[in-house]
Amino acid sequence: MAVPGAAVPAVELRGLRKSFGPVTAVAGVDLAITDGEFFAMLGPSGSGKTTVLRMIAGFEIPSAGTIALQGRDVTRLAPFDRDVTTVFQDYALFPHMSVAGNVEYPLRVRGVGRAQRRDRAQRALATVRLQGYGGRRPAALSGGQRQRVALARALVNRPRVLLLDEPLGALDLKLREEMQLELKAIQREVGITFVFVTHDQQEALTLADRVAVFNHGRVEQVGTPAQVYERPATAFTAGFVGTANLLSGDVSLAVLGRAGTYSIRPEKIRIDGPEPGPGEVAAAGRVVEAIYGGPSTRFVVDLDTGARLLAVAQNQHVSSADVAALRGRPVRLAWRADDVVEVPAPPPEVAGRT
Repeated sequence: MAVPGAAVPAVELRGLRKSFGPVTAVAGVDLAITDGEFFAMLGPSGSGKTTVLRMIAGFEIPSAGTIALQGRDVTRLAPFDRDVTTVFQDYALFPHMSVAGNVEYPLRVRGVGRAQRRDRAQRALATVRLQGYGGRRPAALSGGQRQRVALARALVNRPRVLLLDEPLGALDLKLREEMQLELKAIQREVGITFVFVTHDQQEALTLADRVAVFNHGRVEQVGTPAQVYERPATAFTAGFVGTANLLSGDVSLAVLGRAGTYSIRPEKIRIDGPEPGPGEVAAAGRVVEAIYGGPSTRFVVDLDTGARLLAVAQNQHVSSADVAALRGRPVRLAWRADDVVEVPAPPPEVAGRT
């Protein structure tokens, strides 16, 4: 039930479930996505994120639960009766149509007049920085340009919610990073709700206002990128969103002096720096591997206590030759006690599917 005076969510999911025969793909998801928010659903293959997106779009009917868009129950409505548009990874452009024809197509289907179609298509193309490309065919465009045409076609309908199903997955790394910046700028400009599905952790952290981390059909954690990364609520979130060292059992007792399961990010660990001060943890060990990665180096360190930690250091004055010389060298690691996050122990595996 809505709280009096509270803003109505753009998308609200309550008790959402989906089964395919004996397999439960989505196992009870509750989410409220704010109007105008860039919201990412992040998880590995089989986590249920894509199935949730397809249910919001109307391509799948839930086995249980409800879907509301702007407070309107659309759980059983057909896709064309929902004020949403979906952008897919494969662009789904018509190769025989011009760019302008592709963008105008949704309006033509709805019976919008020719002059208004052209005007709205030109505005949509301008929004995605493709002015002057209307006469070209999709085959004459780069992958990033084709993705922007697909985005313009989705925006031309002026939906309240735009659903994006791994839309940058087919692009190479450099173009993908460029399109991430473009996509964020476009979302801020148009001001509509974006719901974005991805398995790429860095992409979710870069783009989203908030992130929902999916695992085995359930939501492990919802929060801002900083909350999800810096303060993971579960061992799965700590290990999936970025890289984390997990210390538990005898290892946590030996290194931290207390029992439980704890997460520490590799970049929080200092190697052979100043003497540890108050509020810091220190541990001695030996470098068993040093992996040069251009801007940074990854160190695998076996501690004298028997644990193995991964540490990352920026290469401010280091070359690949310097890094190779570090293998086998004894080192002292140190990190702030405040950077250690206690997380629940990982639960038993549960079957799931996307």
